[in-house]
Amino acid sequence: MDPIVPQLEKETRRRRRRRMFSHARIPVRMMVPNFFTLLGLCAGLTSIRMSIEGRYDFALAAIVFAALLDGLDGRIARLLKASSRFGAELDSLADFVNFGVAPAIMIFTWGLGDHKSLGWIAVMLFALASALRLARFNTLIDDERPKWQSDFFMGVPTPAAAILVLLPIYLGHLGLDLRSSPVLLNLVLVYVMLIGLMMVSILPTYSGKLLGERIGREWVLPLFILAMLAVACLLTYPYATLAIASVAYLAAVPWTWRRFRELEHQHASVVAGAVPATSQPGAPPTEPPATGAADAPSEDKRNATTGSARVVEIRPGEPKR
Repeated sequence: MDPIVPQLEKETRRRRRRRMFSHARIPVRMMVPNFFTLLGLCAGLTSIRMSIEGRYDFALAAIVFAALLDGLDGRIARLLKASSRFGAELDSLADFVNFGVAPAIMIFTWGLGDHKSLGWIAVMLFALASALRLARFNTLIDDERPKWQSDFFMGVPTPAAAILVLLPIYLGHLGLDLRSSPVLLNLVLVYVMLIGLMMVSILPTYSGKLLGERIGREWVLPLFILAMLAVACLLTYPYATLAIASVAYLAAVPWTWRRFRELEHQHASVVAGAVPATSQPGAPPTEPPATGAADAPSEDKRNATTGSARVVEIRPGEPKR
């Protein structure tokens, strides 16, 4: 038996006995982020119903609304200092329903249902990948990472994956119906599984978390204009806006990967430059330079530099004089 297993079981029992909240009276501000999370969960469940009824416009709107709420609840929790273990667990469960189950059912009822079992396997793989990604994210949330890595996710996050996997539906509303040909529908099948694999991969993707810290004063008004423009385009031309955003996100993945590698090499070089060569593991020990008799300092000079005390070498096992 693995000796680590009893330790893991002991830690699991300890965490289960730990109270969710440490105080008997909970501040109201601790509940505010959870309201946003529950509202997003309601939107995800409504999307599932709309997909079953074939009302894909409302189903897509509910998923986009849940994605917007998912981006707000975490930031609100940090602003109000209302982060809690209960909120983190609730957020993970809501993300699985909103961005794992709801998009899978939507893409299955839209077109992959024609593949019957093979189409169901594809959407089930996508939903399972979202669950695995959320579980991995929860286990790594307490790990210490360098600050520059905080701007990157490992793999595609579940809200982004939910928007990406619905790209065939956007194209269908723009006039390119991929259900018209069995070959194109097979491409949709492969595309859904590919997005699922990207979620559980270690491919670095841009997160934008560091953007919320500080921005230049000259960027305040342009950012307001861009945000209002994005909202206006999303409300007026939703399918075209989401299609362009999805294609742009996929096109930016190679650039993000290259940028991550550059920052990784820069960080490694800085760390290597800060550590002297003699202290690096595997580096050969440097010997002191040999000095001749003429270069050796006299005993009087040594006594002058060290004081009047006389230095006596103590060998192991030899009594101290």
